[in-house]
Amino acid sequence: MTEKQWVCVVCGYNMIGELPDVCPFCGARHDEFITWQAAEKTYRVTPTRVNERITQLVSVPRLGIEHAAYRIETGGAPIWIDCPSAFNRDLEPVSAKFFTHKDFMGACNQYRALWGAKIGIHARDAENPLAKQFPVDDAFTGGFEIDGVEAIHVGGHTPGFTMYVFGEVLFVCDFAFPPGPTMQLNPYSDMAAIRASARNVLALIDSRASSLTTVCGYNYVVDLDDWRCDFDRLLEAA
Repeated sequence: MTEKQWVCVVCGYNMIGELPDVCPFCGARHDEFITWQAAEKTYRVTPTRVNERITQLVSVPRLGIEHAAYRIETGGAPIWIDCPSAFNRDLEPVSAKFFTHKDFMGACNQYRALWGAKIGIHARDAENPLAKQFPVDDAFTGGFEIDGVEAIHVGGHTPGFTMYVFGEVLFVCDFAFPPGPTMQLNPYSDMAAIRASARNVLALIDSRASSLTTVCGYNYVVDLDDWRCDFDRLLEAA
């Protein structure tokens, strides 16, 4: 387990190694950082059930703008989609962690060291400086399916942005948020690229219209039909 790892309490980003002067993600100064040991004592990664096989994981109290992670009880070994920012060694282990994109890889290196849980992220995001400090076991280049979890590369917000489908659930992280009339495409994106990608996301949803019922985002879980209405309206206005 690394002894030098810092967590930004403004955004939840993890930094490995020597104490940096500013957070490489949000720009907060180093007096807003705490050690990973302090984060483990302060923040509890807390589960909320989505359905019988999927659980949302968020830190309590909220750790900045940390992305939620999702635990999936697959037909084989359990996996995570994305990873909590706080390291809690008493969580139930998983075999692998697959990321939607490179912005918040959380404490994935520490869970990898504890459980041997492999880390997978699209190769185009693995090349980003924010991701390079983390160990990556599978820098995949396209879609794949493992134990019922399907990875679908859509790009847009980041070059390697990947959505996942498991059963009736679509995992979209922060591609678009918040749900409701103020939904927007992630503004920290190349807008031409994310708008083009959004059309592909609609095609993905249409191709699974008979099976998808739920959308899991970076801090929300909503009915697919409601999310689709918001998303349609967003794209019509663009």
